[in-house]
Amino acid sequence: MLKSHNSPLKAIGLAPENDTRLDELRGWLGACLGSGAIEIRPASADASFRRYFRVTRRDARSLIAMDAPPEREDCRPFVQIAALMRGAGVNAPQVIAQDLERGFLLLTDLGETTYLAALNEGNADPLYADAIEALIKWQRASRKGVLPPYDETLLRRECSLFPEWYVARHLGAPLTGAQSAVLSDIIRLIIARSLAQPAVFVHRDYMPRNLIVSDPNPGVIDFQDAVYGPITYDIVSLTRDAFVSWEEERVMDWTARYWEKARKCSLPVDPDFGAFYRDFEWMGLQRHLKVLGIFARIHYRDGKRGYLEDTPRFLNYARAVAERYRELAPLARLLDQIGSRVPATAGSERRDT
Repeated sequence: MLKSHNSPLKAIGLAPENDTRLDELRGWLGACLGSGAIEIRPASADASFRRYFRVTRRDARSLIAMDAPPEREDCRPFVQIAALMRGAGVNAPQVIAQDLERGFLLLTDLGETTYLAALNEGNADPLYADAIEALIKWQRASRKGVLPPYDETLLRRECSLFPEWYVARHLGAPLTGAQSAVLSDIIRLIIARSLAQPAVFVHRDYMPRNLIVSDPNPGVIDFQDAVYGPITYDIVSLTRDAFVSWEEERVMDWTARYWEKARKCSLPVDPDFGAFYRDFEWMGLQRHLKVLGIFARIHYRDGKRGYLEDTPRFLNYARAVAERYRELAPLARLLDQIGSRVPATAGSERRDT
């Protein structure tokens, strides 16, 4: 097990005195919860523009308030998907109150300990077993036409983040024409294999930082970007995470346990585990390239630090997969070529528009 020491999952500081949204949120919470003292403290920060606060009432009951600026975020998918998850038997937050126009939600509090914080060698197997059970519940509730499709347009747009933000912006030099052609061919292969998979509900960030140690376990958060797409996506997100890595044997074991349970529940996994694991690896490669681009974009465009330090983890994931499959050998060579570049960190404190 290798856990990141650079995870951006730090408590956010209280807003400055001129934070008018925090003032609005306090007023809205007062109207929702009635009279009586309430304490508001930061709960967590993430890669989006959402902020979360833990709200403690006089009776010591705690709730979570979400502040999602409507010009930046849309709360409606969160409300919709929370209901879908709870209907599937997954422990997602209940929406107690909402003001969609202002971007405020009041939610039940699932707890303060994430899987990322709790995981160790001794508890990993039972925690992942619970996560797999919850994932299967979510997938069994899948229905076409309910969530946006994880289609070719979206998959391709995500893949484009890698050359634009990681290679050109972070490494400081765009791909050559020949290198771009190689990457384009590889992305075409990855997308074709992804779209050939059976489709289910996809959380899209089903990973330890978004799972809460709770009863029932796990609590599931950060699901507002859920889509309808490839069945391997969430299990690869869970086992090949941004902030914690496991030896390959353990990843394969957890994936096999998921596959066995999914088959018993009549989920449309490939009946051949070898073929399923190949799809798992190729789907993971799409995610690895996407996340490399996203982490660079978060750093340079949004000014949020602490993500770039984990990009070597994803480069290692991507290189290992590329080296295992003959069709992906050109990508392995490309990753070796760009791996010698020095990141263009000068001026990185400036936010790009």
